[in-house]
Amino acid sequence: MKNILWVVAGALITSDFKVLLSRRPEGKNLAGFWEYPGGKIETGETPEAALCRELREELCLTVNSADLKPLTFASFEYEKFHLVMPLFVCQRWQGTPVGAEGQKIAFADAETVGSDQEKFPMPPADDELSACLRQWIKYQRSKE
Repeated sequence: MKNILWVVAGALITSDFKVLLSRRPEGKNLAGFWEYPGGKIETGETPEAALCRELREELCLTVNSADLKPLTFASFEYEKFHLVMPLFVCQRWQGTPVGAEGQKIAFADAETVGSDQEKFPMPPADDELSACLRQWIKYQRSKE
């Protein structure tokens, strides 16, 4: 039986529908892949609290948990563990994102994220979340 790894991810969306992606640095598992920022949920921590903490630590951003809206989740079987990852959408934060851990960051067109595997290759679990995010973006744009 594999360990279940609980992590949380955030799709930080700008007013012009760009999404912030973070590139996994060399030396880490899945190095070189682009992902939605986030990380492990610590014992006793809610997913929202974990995401706020991770965004502060990784990107120097301040996010209010009330601004995190749950969208979907991935449940993905990797070779050594099973990953469960809720994805939250966030359209409001304070600060300018920087790769505080030396990782590259980029704003990508949210309508193509996950489908542009040449420019922004993603790990399978993150990629699974992208189709739902693209639908959410399409819906949000239709309301404008």
